[in-house]
Amino acid sequence: MNQKSPKILSLAPKHILDEMDALNKVLDQGLPFKKLDHNILIATWNIRAFGGLTEKWEAEDSDSPKRDLHAVLAIAQIISRFDIIAVQELKGNLKAFRHMLKLLGNHWSFILTDVSGGDEGNDERIGFLFDTRKVKLSGLACELVVPNKKAEEIKEGAFDRQFARTPYAVGFKVEDKTFILVSAHVLYGKHASEREGELTAIAKWLREWASSMKSFDQSLILLGDFNIDRMGDPRYDAFVSSGLSVPENLWNVRRTLIDNQTKFYSQIAWFENQNKIPQLSIRYLNGGIFDFGPHIMKKARLSPFQLSWRISDHLPLWAEFSTRG
Repeated sequence: MNQKSPKILSLAPKHILDEMDALNKVLDQGLPFKKLDHNILIATWNIRAFGGLTEKWEAEDSDSPKRDLHAVLAIAQIISRFDIIAVQELKGNLKAFRHMLKLLGNHWSFILTDVSGGDEGNDERIGFLFDTRKVKLSGLACELVVPNKKAEEIKEGAFDRQFARTPYAVGFKVEDKTFILVSAHVLYGKHASEREGELTAIAKWLREWASSMKSFDQSLILLGDFNIDRMGDPRYDAFVSSGLSVPENLWNVRRTLIDNQTKFYSQIAWFENQNKIPQLSIRYLNGGIFDFGPHIMKKARLSPFQLSWRISDHLPLWAEFSTRG
C-alpha cells in the first residue's frame, strides 16, 4: 500500500481495522438493527464541514483538512446502520462524500441540493443518503421557498429574505408507506435571536404545506440542525409554534460532541392532531443519539474539538419507525 496516496477501498492499517470491529460491536448495542419488512431507521447528522479530504489513513499536524480516510471509514460505518439519513453541512467540495459512497457500496444512493449562495449559505448543500434495498424515492424532491407575502416573517439575517440555507424536501417509499422528509439547517447568526425568524417561518410554512399534502396520503417529518439551545427558550417556542412535536424520549438527549449540556440543535419532529396523535403514515417506536466520541481515534488521544474536525461536532440523532399500523 502506498501510504502517500492510499485508496479508500484498500486495506486499512490493523489498528484502524481493529477499531472498526470494536465500533461495530458498539453500534450493535446502541442502535436497533435494520430489519426488512419490520422497521425504518431514519437519522439526521450535521457532519462538520463535510467537504475536502486528506488522502492518508491518518492526517498529520501539518495536513489540511484534518479529515482523513480513517475518519471517512468511521463515518461510513455509522451511516450504514440507518435506512435514510439526512446530512447537513455537505460542502461544495464533495471529495470526502464521494469516498464515503465507495465504502457504502452500490446499494446506497443519494439526492443533494446544489450549494447555497451568499455568505450566509456557507457553500453548503443538504442531502439524503438511503439504502435502496429497502428505500425508494416516491417522486417528490423540492427546495422550500417562502411565498413573497410571507417573506417578511424571516426578517433579519436571512439570505435575500429567504431561508439562509433552503430546506430540502424529498419523498420516500418503504413497502406501501410513503412519507416526506424535510431537512433544514437554520442560520446560526451572530445572536441567538436571529434564528427565531427562520424557525417561525419554517414552522408556519410546513404547517400549511403538510395540510395541503393530505390528498397524497403522505406524512411529513422535519429533521436537521435547528440551532435551538434548549427546550423552553424563544427558539424552541418558535420551532413548535405551529404544532410541531418532538418525541418525549428525545427531550433530554445530548446532541453535540463538545458540549456536555443538553443542546437541542438537532431535531426530529412531526405534526400531531388535536388528540396528540402523530400525523404520520409510519409509527414511531424509539429514538436516540449515537455518541461516537469514546470509540473513534482513541490511539490519537484527540480532544473533542480536534475530533470534531475529523468526524463532527454533532452526534447523529435517529428515530425508529414501524410500517405496521
